Amino acid sequence: MTQETPKTPLLDRIAGPSDLRQMPDDKLALLADELRAEVISAVSETGGHLGSSLGVVELSVAIHAVFNTPMDKLVWDVGHQCYPHKILTGRRDRIRTLRQKDGLSGFTKRSESQHDPFGAAHSSTSISAALGFAVGRDMGQATGDAIAVIGDGAISAGMAYEALNNAGAEGRRLFVILNDNEMSIAPPVGAMSSYLSRMYASEPLARVASLAEGFEAALPAPMRDGARRARQLVTGLTGSGTLFEELGFQYVGPIDGHDMGQLLAVLRAARTRATGPVLIHCCTVKGKGYAPAEDAADKGHGVSKFDPMTGAQAKSSGGAPSYTSVFGQALTDEAARDERVVAVTAAMPDGTGVSKMAERFPGRVFDVGIAEQHAVTFAAGMAASGLRPFCAIYSTFLQRAYDQVVHDVALQGLPVRFAIDRAGLVGADGATHAGAFDIGYLSNLPGMTVMAASDEAELVHMVATAAAHDAGPIAFRYPRGAGTGAALPERGRVLEIGKGRVVEEGSDVAILSFGAHLFECQVAADMLVEEGISVTVADARFAKPLDTDLLMQLVRHHRALITVEQGVMGGFGSIVMHELAARGAFDRGLAIRNICLPDRYIDQASPAQMYADAGMTAGDIAETIRQVAVPGQAQVVPLRGV
Repeated sequence: MTQETPKTPLLDRIAGPSDLRQMPDDKLALLADELRAEVISAVSETGGHLGSSLGVVELSVAIHAVFNTPMDKLVWDVGHQCYPHKILTGRRDRIRTLRQKDGLSGFTKRSESQHDPFGAAHSSTSISAALGFAVGRDMGQATGDAIAVIGDGAISAGMAYEALNNAGAEGRRLFVILNDNEMSIAPPVGAMSSYLSRMYASEPLARVASLAEGFEAALPAPMRDGARRARQLVTGLTGSGTLFEELGFQYVGPIDGHDMGQLLAVLRAARTRATGPVLIHCCTVKGKGYAPAEDAADKGHGVSKFDPMTGAQAKSSGGAPSYTSVFGQALTDEAARDERVVAVTAAMPDGTGVSKMAERFPGRVFDVGIAEQHAVTFAAGMAASGLRPFCAIYSTFLQRAYDQVVHDVALQGLPVRFAIDRAGLVGADGATHAGAFDIGYLSNLPGMTVMAASDEAELVHMVATAAAHDAGPIAFRYPRGAGTGAALPERGRVLEIGKGRVVEEGSDVAILSFGAHLFECQVAADMLVEEGISVTVADARFAKPLDTDLLMQLVRHHRALITVEQGVMGGFGSIVMHELAARGAFDRGLAIRNICLPDRYIDQASPAQMYADAGMTAGDIAETIRQVAVPGQAQVVPLRGV
């Protein structure tokens, strides 16, 4: 049973924030109810980040009602909670294209609307960006106030504190709204979460707008005394301040983020009176107003299409297990055999699969919050102590910790095992989450071993290989989604470092594949059989160290070599060409082609559509081979598998 399109008479009158500002206050709470219904209806058709968006419905309405957006710059952090914002800023007619090919992004995006002044799909950047806008304003640029909305999970990252410290020292007029729903992607961890939770739990703080000194006078008289009392509870003894006040901010809150009256009063008071940086602590409920989301373990963080009446999500068709689940099980099995195996994740235990190990060995799994830099150096310290850490981080998020990978791990030769999920193109999350760069940015590090799984069975072997590798750092990458259906081994086999394998033998052209595009390579080879083109297909397994014996064998016995990888230029193909150039292979007229992601960002669509856009389908690979193959003229030499 599906829900009818919600009736939204007030929302129908909103073409943009200027319409919102003409609406009387007593209608704004009703508008928020309609907006919530519209978000639920739209996301039931598209899937996406439901819970976080439902949690900021009232806040979205209030901010746009009080501030002069888009002249005032509103920066959302992470950006996955921006669906209500998009509906209010002229994109309602496209909201049902969310996260689809040629549709709206699931995050804020500068090219999409003037109401998205700063794109964000990685966390903890909003305060830095907002401070940049504030400096631009003060230096005469055509911009108004800057407002950063940051979650309690996102504010756990070091970058947020670097920005808070700088903003406090600068002393410029700036608004930071801390959206505290006590729930990031996983339950937030660390001292900051406990600090916020204590403030949230202390009555009457959950229901009283407690304003920083200098703001109380702007409140209605009945609220003034209560606000002062609440503020004293937050700040402690007379003269002491919150952490935020110590950093140079005027602290306002906590306030109820679902009480439109409180929100409007506080935001207006802040906008009217602020002369420097202000932090407004706003407590919300993730999934607010939709019971299936509020009751879910992840509060409806990321949902597939669902029945809005029941919240029941569309189930997958089954089939092969996901790479993530295969990794989680293989890691748990290794942990069962070796008590030195530990796992580190940055607020993504379910997304990376380490939650499976945490169920069995909770004392050996560490979720450090949204703090990838810390996660990597923390893992380095554990490796230096003699433990065998697996640092499980998405490719796109590992980018945030590159200095730590270089300086704290690789330079010291520490055996940190990097499990790199979401390698390649990832679908609906789009360019911001593509695992496009890790082959290059890891392979150029001395002493780093870099592997890529061609199927889920290979992934099991690579987990075992990484667990046994104590000679230095090692990384293995694998894609999002279901595997190929390969039979899983009962136990992973330790692979010989730097050795690949021949999968199919041919005679005309050789494909050397690195990673999960091997299946597409095999399909391409099969397509060419009827055309009289014989293709060898090899799985490199390692980008570093490269299997030079296999490479030269392929070069000697084939007219052309095609490299294939789910990464950008400057990765595996470049490594192969560098090696061939050093060995003089091009001096003999070798034909070589590199198939990789193009030198541009690819917008969201299904992974298959994205790879088609990239020119990396089996048909594209076959066409590349046709261009270099001369059937029947290559010498036929039997190959030995490696």
